[in-house]
Amino acid sequence: MNNAETIAKAITNSLNIIEQEREREIISRRFGLNGHKETLEQIGEMLSITRERVRQLEKAILIRLENSAEDGKISDLAAAEKLIIRNLTEMGRVARISDLASKILGKEPNATEKAQFCFLGEISPNLSIVSENDKYHTAVGIAEYGSEKDIRNKTDEIVAIIKANKAPMSVDQLDAKLNYEHPSHIEAIARVSKLLSTLNGQWGLAKWPTVNPKNIRDKIFVILEEKKEPMHFSDIAKAISASDFKRKNVTTQAIHNELIKDSRFVLIGRGIYALDSWGFSKGTVADIITKILKKAGDEGLSRKEIVKQVLKERKVKETTVLLNLQNKALYTRVGKDCYKLA
Repeated sequence: MNNAETIAKAITNSLNIIEQEREREIISRRFGLNGHKETLEQIGEMLSITRERVRQLEKAILIRLENSAEDGKISDLAAAEKLIIRNLTEMGRVARISDLASKILGKEPNATEKAQFCFLGEISPNLSIVSENDKYHTAVGIAEYGSEKDIRNKTDEIVAIIKANKAPMSVDQLDAKLNYEHPSHIEAIARVSKLLSTLNGQWGLAKWPTVNPKNIRDKIFVILEEKKEPMHFSDIAKAISASDFKRKNVTTQAIHNELIKDSRFVLIGRGIYALDSWGFSKGTVADIITKILKKAGDEGLSRKEIVKQVLKERKVKETTVLLNLQNKALYTRVGKDCYKLA
């Protein structure tokens, strides 16, 4: 029997011990076991009962199922539970439902398959289910290592540490501040949070573009930050295509257009861009020379020193700098090899 069959049999046998057809219908529709999850109101309208009555029935049915599961009365449930726990152990003891289902089934799960794992997590005595809301993804964990409340508290603790750090952190950095048996457990807990995101091994708040870039400009910024040196716009486009970004199909022209628009990016050579946070300033080669000579004052600077300083800020040929120095409206040569502002 393969993994999908093990899960399916546990679901079928769990529903079969519910004696009343109406109660089976309520559970199937509430969890979406037949493909579509329904609200209390929708089920109440179908059965001609109140929303509150549906809620009461759902709670009572689940308690009976949990008791039956604990007493070993549901065939194949123990096998499904063992399969889930074995995979959760490899995944860090807790996992988002979508990740767990994908690992066990060996494919991207559909809505019904994810609903099946939620249902088994709800009734299995050795599993803890984390319900989805604005802060948490639907997840399941090994009950021995924590209840739903414990998992949420651990998730909140990681979020608080990253917030206090005010910058993304690696799992090893988080591990230094936490007390877990293995760093993989920290990563597993972090994945439960909707407030966190990860990129290139760094965990940060989902609203931070450095770990969750949502537009082309943010992706360019992440690429340059990671490279830590100026890049040609065509190389930036290639790096984005080879990255782990969710959407990475971008054209070279789109990259160039965004580089021009955003003040964070400074053109320092033919198609070569750097970050302004690295100390680069916008402007032409003449602008850079002017800035350098203004700083030098009346004493001026030697031609060699001017070239040296300009090349720190611009990826241009030495001759380009020398040609700009010939502009007598801007610069005056004093002595044999010294220049100052005109």
